Amino acid sequence: MSSQFGNNFLTCGMTGWCMEIIFTSAHCLMDKNPKLIGNTSIWMFPIYGMASFLSPVCALLKKQSLWLRGSVYTLCIFTGEYLTGSFLRRFKACPWDYSKSPLNIKGLIRLDYAPLWFGAGLLFEKILCRH
Repeated sequence: MSSQFGNNFLTCGMTGWCMEIIFTSAHCLMDKNPKLIGNTSIWMFPIYGMASFLSPVCALLKKQSLWLRGSVYTLCIFTGEYLTGSFLRRFKACPWDYSKSPLNIKGLIRLDYAPLWFGAGLLFEKILCRH
């Protein structure tokens, strides 16, 4: 594993963790809870770290439109979310369950999160293409 890949993996993992903590704490605003408590799972670090595998995709898409790039990243993230969630679910270790959401796929993906993953994919692109 190259040093650059390792750095990207760590950076993507930490970025994902931070995004998730901010996102989950924002739910407190809806509940009018001023504590803004966010949470995540240790499993999420390597899952977000896997965004570093998008690096070659970023290179292939660098001259494409923002909409195409973001859409491809969204599909990649949905695929990763579905595969890792399916794997963790076998061990009763999946930290998310979207089965109560109307636009879910097997409780592992929320289609209404597509705009969030679109933005996250573009953020990971910035991280991965900084050199």
